[in-house]
Amino acid sequence: MVRVLPLGGRAAAAARWCTCRRAVVAVCLGNLVAALLVARALYPPGYFASAPKSREVTYSKEQMRWMEESIRIRRAAEPVELVEAVKKLRKVFAREAKRRKELPLELKQKVSYEICRGCVIWGRTAIALSNEVAIVARCTNWGWNEAVESWRIEKLQDIRSSSALNVSNLGLSNEESRLLKRALKFNWQVLLEDIDLWIPHSVYHIEHDDKPENAPEEEEIIPGPPLAPECNAEVHTDYGGTAVRWGLTHHKESAADCCQACIDQAKRAKPGALKCNIWVYCPSEYGCYSPDKYEHKHQECWLKQADHPKLNFKDRYSESYRDSHPTAPVVVPWMSGVISA
Repeated sequence: MVRVLPLGGRAAAAARWCTCRRAVVAVCLGNLVAALLVARALYPPGYFASAPKSREVTYSKEQMRWMEESIRIRRAAEPVELVEAVKKLRKVFAREAKRRKELPLELKQKVSYEICRGCVIWGRTAIALSNEVAIVARCTNWGWNEAVESWRIEKLQDIRSSSALNVSNLGLSNEESRLLKRALKFNWQVLLEDIDLWIPHSVYHIEHDDKPENAPEEEEIIPGPPLAPECNAEVHTDYGGTAVRWGLTHHKESAADCCQACIDQAKRAKPGALKCNIWVYCPSEYGCYSPDKYEHKHQECWLKQADHPKLNFKDRYSESYRDSHPTAPVVVPWMSGVISA
C-alpha cells in the first residue's frame, strides 16, 4: 500500500507557478502562429524575399555621342585664360604678402609724427619768407604731395647712409630700419593709408549756378538788431579809407553796434580830428579774409574816414585776384556802410 505524503506550502506554490508559465508560453505561441497565418494571407508569396539585383544600364551609340558632345562643349566654355590669370594674380599677391611685413605701431607713430612735424615746418617757413609762390606751392595738393615725397626720399637716403651705424635719426633699431626701408621703397601708398594720411593728386571744384535768369536776389539775413537807415549797410562789401579805429582791438556784437560806434565817434570827435563816416564789420564766425598780414577775426569793427569813399572789394573776388591770392575766398566776407550825412 503506497502512502501519499502531503506537499508542503513552498512545494505547492512552485507547482502552481510552473502551471501558469506553461499556459503563458502556450498563449504566446498561439498568437505568433496566428500572426504568421494572417501575414501569409495578406501578402503574395515571395514578397519578403530579397530584392533582385539591379541590371546594368546600357546606352546606345547615339546617346554616347550626345554625352561626349556635351562634355566637349562644357570644356570649351571654361574660361581657361581667366582661370590662368587668376592663378598668376594669386601667386603675385602671395609673394607680396610674404614680402610685406606689418610695421609695428610705435614705428608707424614715429613716421606719422615726422611727417606732421615736417608739414608744420614747411608751412611756417613759407609764411616766414612771405613768399607767395612758396605759400601757393604748399597750400596746393601738388605742393603737399611733393613735400611728403621729398620726406620719403630724404628718409631713404638717411637709412642707407646710417646703415653702417645700425641707427637712423629716428632712433630705430636695425630691424626697424630694414622694415621702414622696405615700406618706403615698395609699400609707400600702403604705409600712408596705415597712418591715415591721404592726399589727393588733384581736387576739382565746379560751381553750379542753377538759379534762373532775372530771378530776384534773396535778401541776406544780417544777425543782430536791425541797422539804422543812415548806416547804408551793404553785405559782401569792403570799403577803403583811413583807419580811425583799428578793428583788431575793436570788436562789436553786431553790425548795428559797429555802425552806431562810427556815428558816436563822429559826434565825439574833437575839432580837426578824423570823423568816422565808414564802418566795416566782420560777421563771419570763421573770420574774414584780407590781403594784409593780419588775421581778422569774427566781430572786428573797423571805423574809417574818406572824403570820397571807394570800394576795395564788392560781392566776389575776381578769378585773376584769386589766382594771385590763393587763400582768398570766392565771396567777400565783409559788410560795410557809408554813413549818410
